[in-house]
Amino acid sequence: MQDTLLVELLTEELPPKALARLGEAFADGIVKGLVAHKLVGAAPEFHTFASPRRLAVTVSGVAAQAADAQVREKIMPVSVALTADGTPSPALLKKLEAKGISADALASFERAMDGKSETFFHTMTVPGAALDAVLAGIVAESVKKLPIPKVMRWGDATHQFVRPVHGLIQLHGSRVVPGEVLGLAAGNATRGHRFLGEGAVTVESAEAYARTLFEKGSVVASFEARRSLIAHELAKAAAQVGAHPVEDAALLDEVTALVEHPTVYVGEFEAEFLAVPQECLILTMKQNQKYFPLLDAAGKLINKFLIVANIKADIADNITGGNARVVRARLSDAKFFFDTDRKAKLDSRLPRLENVVYHNKLGSVLDRIGRLEALAGKIAARLHADVAAAQRAARLAKADLVTEMVGEFPELQGIMGEYYARHDGEGEVVAQAIEQHYHPRFAGDTLPQGNVACAVALADKLDALVGFYAIGEKPTGDKDPFGLRRAALGALRILIETELPLELDALLADAAAGFAAEHNAAASIPALIEFIGDRLRNLLREQGTPVEQVDAVLAALPSRVADVPAKLAAVAEFVALPEAAALAAANKRIVNILKKAEGAIGEIDVALLAEPAEKALAHAVIEAAPLQRSLLENADYTGSLKALAGLRGAVDTFFEEVMVNHDEPLIRANRLALLKQLAGMMNAVADISRLSV
Repeated sequence: MQDTLLVELLTEELPPKALARLGEAFADGIVKGLVAHKLVGAAPEFHTFASPRRLAVTVSGVAAQAADAQVREKIMPVSVALTADGTPSPALLKKLEAKGISADALASFERAMDGKSETFFHTMTVPGAALDAVLAGIVAESVKKLPIPKVMRWGDATHQFVRPVHGLIQLHGSRVVPGEVLGLAAGNATRGHRFLGEGAVTVESAEAYARTLFEKGSVVASFEARRSLIAHELAKAAAQVGAHPVEDAALLDEVTALVEHPTVYVGEFEAEFLAVPQECLILTMKQNQKYFPLLDAAGKLINKFLIVANIKADIADNITGGNARVVRARLSDAKFFFDTDRKAKLDSRLPRLENVVYHNKLGSVLDRIGRLEALAGKIAARLHADVAAAQRAARLAKADLVTEMVGEFPELQGIMGEYYARHDGEGEVVAQAIEQHYHPRFAGDTLPQGNVACAVALADKLDALVGFYAIGEKPTGDKDPFGLRRAALGALRILIETELPLELDALLADAAAGFAAEHNAAASIPALIEFIGDRLRNLLREQGTPVEQVDAVLAALPSRVADVPAKLAAVAEFVALPEAAALAAANKRIVNILKKAEGAIGEIDVALLAEPAEKALAHAVIEAAPLQRSLLENADYTGSLKALAGLRGAVDTFFEEVMVNHDEPLIRANRLALLKQLAGMMNAVADISRLSV
């Protein structure tokens, strides 16, 4: 008999930031266990439920008893199983006894070839698993594998879980499946909302689980349904006051994990607090109170916010009034920090950074500011930007780290620096660069705008990369405590997406020059270039660029990484040419020949060209060289690669008619020189040998 299965663990309030993941993992473990025991098909329909006090799953089409299975098992080679007179050998009898197979069954054994030897096979019927016998074990195994960083014990029991567990439901249709998990016997009773529900709630059938909890327990059990409901109610409440809520998927997930019966209310705070930067107010409301701040059509904060409560009050003022008093205290703190910070200029805070350790081997934050100031100036000069503005922004970029506001809310570093710089009378370019030098902070984040901001942002990221590589603090595996992967990707995005005409090796050399001689920072540059190249390679592959094309362009990381998109586009067009495959294969052959060559390879000597085919190829190469140089100098990478198509005939004929490894050393060396020059032309944009299948 097949029916819907329900499993629920009733708990104390679960960690909100982990709830969605716990619910998915709990359901996944149970479904996989049922599939493994063949109690459901390979891809059963199931529904996950996760609320603050429960993890549950319903699975459709679960059998009470799995079908019996025919299992064919290899016993042993016939030559070992039978003695010379054809009777069972002691080895066979011992193995049959161990497997519980009667010796009389030997006559029914199948004799078939296994490799080169004839072997006995035995087919037996294995009874299917019974749901009643295995379900508790499946649930216990799923619980054991949940992504729980820290477990706890409760009462006198020795059982462990992320929170105390008070109930277990195992229902197959309307029948309780017996079993025990975490010391709890399975039943069909749960509990609803602490205040709005009926208390104990009996679930009559697995199919009725969600409906019963909602109607009798006032609980929206599905995490996704609850999340959608909250999002809808937030939008509805915001529209009523002519605003829209701040979009924050993580906050929405967390609030969804905190409530079982969501109700949205509109709260209000005094308009005078709007004089504080809205980023401060938004952060304190979201982080400390889990409120949803409201913005007007222009994206400006208004003095109203949304509360997602876990209870429906008869008088809304009881909830909104209490929350208004709480938020008032938080916003008063933010206003105090803001007013206090503005009493001292950013510049005056710099001496305090001498007492803030950046890294014990790399000095204080003030030491780092000296390096950033010098490096940002050099980069700005390379960009023909305002050097003084870049140096000033770099000097003040970290000063807000010792402000009251950033001390309370570290997420506001840079943002507060921009506000305070404006208040101090710094130029707008400097103020914006202070905030934007942290960009991009994450995948998809905005980039710094303007050459001054880009110079400071690059200085910040390159100084970190060079410094930590110099002291041996490289990322390993999934560990990257200093965010060097993020720094490398950020620098790459700035260089490429803003098309900055900067050479990566020169930038790294400038950064290395800022460190003390004892660090020997310049020695780490080759390894760092390889690391940055790997980050770029992964980024391009994730964007869907064909692997072989990425490898061709990044066979050697171009010093001017801003050229990478143009080179990739050129390679993509080259691959579409009818001559591309043959030229790529020929180039691969050339590269292999040159690798095996002994000694230095010189220049082509026209007088040593003997065969018509090599003369034709040399003529084609020498004639094409000026055009190639011109195209490359003008960054016409597509034109450069397309021009190679004209060499195909000469290249093909050369390899058909000419032996490179001629017995005469001078002729052999001259042919290698010809191939070397040809390879240089073919690989000037990308290593097209990587395009050969």
